[in-house]
Amino acid sequence: MDDRIHEHAEVLVDWSARIEEGDDVVVITDEGAHDLAVAVGEAVGKRNANLLTVYNSGEVERAYLRAHDGEFDENPAPELAMYENADVVLRLAGSTNTTAQADVPGETKQAYNKARMDIRKARLDADWVSTLHPTRAYAQQAGMAYEEYQDFVYSAVLRDWKSLADEMATMKTLLDEGSEVRIVKEDTDLTMSVEERTAVNSCATVGYDSHNLPSGEVFTAPYATEGEVFFDVPMTLQGNRIQNVHLTFEGGEVVDFSAETGEDELADILDTDEGARKLGELGIGMNRGIDRFTDSILFDEKMGDTVHLAVGRAYDACLPEGETGNESAVHIDMITDMSEESRMEVDGEVVQRNGTFRWEDGFEE
Repeated sequence: MDDRIHEHAEVLVDWSARIEEGDDVVVITDEGAHDLAVAVGEAVGKRNANLLTVYNSGEVERAYLRAHDGEFDENPAPELAMYENADVVLRLAGSTNTTAQADVPGETKQAYNKARMDIRKARLDADWVSTLHPTRAYAQQAGMAYEEYQDFVYSAVLRDWKSLADEMATMKTLLDEGSEVRIVKEDTDLTMSVEERTAVNSCATVGYDSHNLPSGEVFTAPYATEGEVFFDVPMTLQGNRIQNVHLTFEGGEVVDFSAETGEDELADILDTDEGARKLGELGIGMNRGIDRFTDSILFDEKMGDTVHLAVGRAYDACLPEGETGNESAVHIDMITDMSEESRMEVDGEVVQRNGTFRWEDGFEE
């Protein structure tokens, strides 16, 4: 086994999930993530924690969803109980077919997501971390040779996370102390309020309310969104390609939208529920170990030179105590490339221009 797989598991268990003796750990494993699951199982065992492994397959779920009548029972008790009793949930993505569910009807996916909202909440209430094991399917989707893709993944995952956390703290402070964020580039002029929100320094550990490995972003929960935004980074969502998305916001909600590809899928997302037309997240990518787009949101949204916005659910970690943010059965991230002819402002001050932050070499006033 590649030594980097064991390194990946050690970072996941120690830095990211902070697993301790006696913790009840659920590991959800895709069919292509077997090797990483083995390494994680060994790491969990060394820490004398308790392990439950759950098999996950896009093709199994496709067969189930296509055969079902679409009237799903809400929050099946066995799965809900599993998450309610978990201290830690690890999600090991490792797809062998990234378009496995391309022919599942959109209304079926909507109904399934709505029926599982309490399950999703219980999973998010645990110390959860999602990561990705490189597979040939992901390499093909990224347009890379398999060995090349492995190098890419481990460059993003095996970082000096403490040093990156210190750098990202600067952006967190700007957002925490700011009131309004503005993003400007071609076909984009968008403002949103972040007043009284708390940004998350997402440096790949639950100790910082961060739940992805790799990570490398600072995110918050915006509201009162006005203007238009163009997302020029393509993505594959539930087996469907979506690219060149344009959203128009008025009064905090999407009032008009278009997409060059995947417009029907986008419409299904925005029609999921009332909260699906509002923003749940503003995220700023800061992981310079990610140097290209790979059609994987886990990596692409963390890339330096990018900003992403998510329609749907807001994360509680960004909200004042006792306040409920935007609620939705979906949380869908979309990315815009900020590397050229662009700027991001906080309260009128430019904090990033053409992908370069004001504290980095090469920043232009």
